[in-house]
Amino acid sequence: MTEILDDEARARLVARFGEDVGPWCDELPALVAKLAEQWGLTVVDAKPGNTGRTLICAGDDGAKKVLKLTPDRTIAESEAAALRAWDGCSRVAQVLATELADEAILLEGIDPGTQLLESGASVPWAEVGDLMTQIHSVTPPAGFSTLEDRVVFMYGLAERGLRGSVAEATLPLATLDRARRRALALATDGAGNSLVHGDLHPGNVLDGGPGRGAVAIDPRPSVGDPAFDLADWVTLPMSDGGTLEDGFDALAPHLPGFDAERVRAWCVALSPLFVIRPLQRGERTPFVEAMLSFCR
Repeated sequence: MTEILDDEARARLVARFGEDVGPWCDELPALVAKLAEQWGLTVVDAKPGNTGRTLICAGDDGAKKVLKLTPDRTIAESEAAALRAWDGCSRVAQVLATELADEAILLEGIDPGTQLLESGASVPWAEVGDLMTQIHSVTPPAGFSTLEDRVVFMYGLAERGLRGSVAEATLPLATLDRARRRALALATDGAGNSLVHGDLHPGNVLDGGPGRGAVAIDPRPSVGDPAFDLADWVTLPMSDGGTLEDGFDALAPHLPGFDAERVRAWCVALSPLFVIRPLQRGERTPFVEAMLSFCR
């Protein structure tokens, strides 16, 4: 039987939300049991996460479904609202039901549902371009936070993780603050009014099989410049010794209106966020060195 919340998963939630998340963790098994009965689910697997618990389920109708729960009402509400806005977009996981009083979202299951680039698979650039075109073409509903808010949150979280860590010797707080100012300038200069995914890294894009292709999950949505969502993708070739221009050349043909200089500016502004965790692990790969060069 799948454990609803193991010790490692609980520790990740405490690291993210603090000790006050303890009661939510204690009550999670009972909440899952209630929702499983309500929605006709059997839990078959669990996925790790920093902001909640993702449970892979089998529905009474035989279909694969995904139950997402978080202790943060704002995360649940904003994710559900973004996914609802993308209703009908084939490149986004679709909402089946919500119970926001319980911070719960029920999603369609994606098959096979592995991360898109798992096992060294090549990047399906045409699918990624189509994904971005779909999500950025939707008119943002009222009520979403701004990309400026997202940038402030991300850099606040990064500063908390960097301060006092082994990474700070290589990436000083002053460097992080310079990058934060660059990102805020981009987020507030009026370029773009799209519904931005906000966390569109390869780990949040699943393989939907031959008939579906790339499917996005786990948005942290805001309204602003769609170029923000491109940074994690155009930098991918740099992990294999390539250049940022290689990423541009791979994605641009599949994304109308691609603005290389705008995307480059976001890559520079976000570069510290790519390296904090690797530096904490003592990694000094060519990719890390390249990102550090952007931080200057």
